[in-house]
Amino acid sequence: MKIKKQNHFQAEVSTSSLNDIMFFLLLFFLIISTVANPNVIKVLLPKSNSSQALSKQQISLTVTEDKHFYINKKEVPHAQLEQSLVEACAGKEEPTVVIRMPHSLSVQDLVDVMQIGAKHKFKMVLATAKN
Repeated sequence: MKIKKQNHFQAEVSTSSLNDIMFFLLLFFLIISTVANPNVIKVLLPKSNSSQALSKQQISLTVTEDKHFYINKKEVPHAQLEQSLVEACAGKEEPTVVIRMPHSLSVQDLVDVMQIGAKHKFKMVLATAKN
């Protein structure tokens, strides 16, 4: 009597689909990371311990280290800052102007910008980085 050898099957895992999955995950996270906060110009903000929610009608006013002014990501010359800010706030009920200014600029630069808001009775908020 002849004893037959049992055939052992080798299990294989197809990894070609894993490459596709990893590619799509990488693509997804790259797209999400660029869309995360599109209305921000890179500025190193001062730090704060508290955080507060803002109203939905906010206008972003960004001042860079070389004193370029941006209202909602549009560059505005310093001479036309007040006029452009008034135009951006026109037609909005209780607009909130969020000031994003690097901590390296002087306090006088901040006061100059806030005086424009006080003159036109805008609600002004200084954006800070969370500790």
